[in-house]
Amino acid sequence: MGIKNLLYGAAVIAVSATVASVTTYKVIEKSNIAEVANATSVELPVQKAAFAQPSAPQARVDLTEAADRSVHAVVHIKSTQNSKTQTIRRAPDIYDFFFGDGMGRQQQVRTQPRVGFGSGVILSEDGYIVTNHHVIDGADEIDVTLNDNRSFKGRLVGSDENTDLALVKIEVDEKLPALPVGNSDELKIGEWVLAVGNPFNLTSTVTAGIVSAKARTLGVYNGGIESFIQTDAAINQGNSGGALVNANGELVGINSVLTSPTGSYAGYGFAIPTSIMNKVVSDLKEYGTVQRAILGIMGGTVTAELAEEKELGTVDGVYVSEVMADGAAQEAGIEVGDVIIAVDGAKVKNMAQMQEMFTKHQPGDKVKLTILRKKKEKELDVVLKNVQGNTNVVKNADLDMLGATFKELDEKDMRLYKVNYGLKVLEVSKGRFADAGIKKGFIVQKVNNVPMKSLDDIQKAIKQANASTDQVLFISGVTSSGKRAYYSVDLSQE
Repeated sequence: MGIKNLLYGAAVIAVSATVASVTTYKVIEKSNIAEVANATSVELPVQKAAFAQPSAPQARVDLTEAADRSVHAVVHIKSTQNSKTQTIRRAPDIYDFFFGDGMGRQQQVRTQPRVGFGSGVILSEDGYIVTNHHVIDGADEIDVTLNDNRSFKGRLVGSDENTDLALVKIEVDEKLPALPVGNSDELKIGEWVLAVGNPFNLTSTVTAGIVSAKARTLGVYNGGIESFIQTDAAINQGNSGGALVNANGELVGINSVLTSPTGSYAGYGFAIPTSIMNKVVSDLKEYGTVQRAILGIMGGTVTAELAEEKELGTVDGVYVSEVMADGAAQEAGIEVGDVIIAVDGAKVKNMAQMQEMFTKHQPGDKVKLTILRKKKEKELDVVLKNVQGNTNVVKNADLDMLGATFKELDEKDMRLYKVNYGLKVLEVSKGRFADAGIKKGFIVQKVNNVPMKSLDDIQKAIKQANASTDQVLFISGVTSSGKRAYYSVDLSQE
């Protein structure tokens, strides 16, 4: 499930692991505390601060109604990776060279089932549930337990690693208690929120806190989209995919990350805002994959040091360090050294905030960027593109698109074809393999120069190629007659 520093509600039970810390905690030693305490006895001039007096007593915040509404819409999710048989080849020894083929011996190994747990949020009365990608990543089976302890088999509708969101569907005969979705953009620092999860399959649990910050980026998604809501409401392991709820009982975020040196709650949790979730869920439901709008730049948040070094004239915004060839930014006239300070009139303070703005858009949408170029403001109209460099709808590519079925090579096949690994093509029907001329019996060894040792390998290669600009699989392997062969498979939708 692979995203480090995440709150691993779906962490594998069979494997003992420690969650790495995202932040480094500064510990104040006892001697320093004593010094601070002693310093308070020093007499200093006192000046009374002037505060505006409230016109009426402030009402106590009552979160009971919000809690009651949300606990029934949060579910427990169990994800299971079934045991699999894998063929491994141990390193050859001297006996293999004299009495074997010199390639080492094959061994069939049965992996253990792996089980993980997390939470999810019911979005609609007909059974659509949002959770984290890392909760269900790699799952062969998904089991969903409601707050009233009824259990259902879940079907994965779609998943997006870049935002760590996934959509699951359960089939029900009656209406489920869906949680209304609020506007995370309207959240204010200091506002009360609830973190709701169902980590132990016991019924949902609730913790309370405030919004500590917005548009936080942690670098935990390895280049993915991050614009977290930071809260001090306790978020612990197993709460991944649970709900961050405002005082009105509306969903404003999906709990995803904690910062901790131990793997347990230590003060800060992070949630994906609904401003990102809404678009991702809608795309997954309609297309099976996210229609991501790409600006086509590399850059980062403007810092005081960068502003001084480059004489930018601002300490806010996103500095453009590279412009991608043939991308939306290049076509609009954006140049290296520009600073993006607004999108459609909304001010941009940092990269995370700008990423969040673009998640609301589709490829083909036109946005107006305000930039600073040599300290002078300039407005540019940009037509956003998709990951393939055009404005078409990106469809979800999978093994079905290839029109072929595969199996991992066994020891007999490896000896027959004199190879150490590969996938054997069992059948070829209408699809991309037939179009490319690949026939039954072909051994796929590499796709885009990556060794193919399992079905997961080729599925991953298809997804990566589908998200590239050329959408091509370069395949090398061995034919049924033992000859080396090379093919180019076009995945484009045209």
